[in-house]
Amino acid sequence: MADKDTHPQNASYYERHIFFCLNQRANGEACCADHRAQEAFDRCKSQAKSMGLLGKGKVRVNKAGCLDRCAGGPIAVVYPEAVWYTFVDESDIDEIVTSHLRDGKVVDRLVTPPDVGR
Repeated sequence: MADKDTHPQNASYYERHIFFCLNQRANGEACCADHRAQEAFDRCKSQAKSMGLLGKGKVRVNKAGCLDRCAGGPIAVVYPEAVWYTFVDESDIDEIVTSHLRDGKVVDRLVTPPDVGR
């Protein structure tokens, strides 16, 4: 195991990493895919790219399977801050990109309540 001091927190490959749940459930259970999660992912990636935010030392936008917080869906989470978001439309995504991914400010009105799970 590597010594903690040889891998400082700021040595992360990306400054921020956002994961969008795109899970689709075949059994009729609630899932993010039923709430236009793919369109939100596409919008986030497009907006981040147009702002020059993507790449090493910057931001990464990723697809994810189930993040197990289906009741709050659609769901995305930003690391390293571990901020969970529930979003509704393109303007919510634009605000997450501009405020959090670019400026480092959490969008409080979109934060998923901590007790929301599956």
